Amino acid sequence: MARQRLSSSEIAEIVQALPDWSIDAAGTGLLRTYRFESFASAIGFMTECAIFADKIDHHPEWKNVYKTVEVRLTTHSAHGITELDRDLAKYMEEVARRH
Repeated sequence: MARQRLSSSEIAEIVQALPDWSIDAAGTGLLRTYRFESFASAIGFMTECAIFADKIDHHPEWKNVYKTVEVRLTTHSAHGITELDRDLAKYMEEVARRH
């Protein structure tokens, strides 16, 4: 998977396709807060996403407090948002729908 930083228009397309995601103030990360029905659901979501993230060797910045998971996706080596971030965001959306 590509680790080349995406253009502003490519990033705008991601946010249009994934409307619950936003771009951080620096323009270098994708942000999303998930709220689940229980702590177990939040942890289940994180576990499933962690397995996928490990497979693609791209790991989120995230934190969990009870039923809430806050996510920031960025590719540190590219100093910004890449296809890896887009792909992980899409995967997270699929997993969240199941939890």
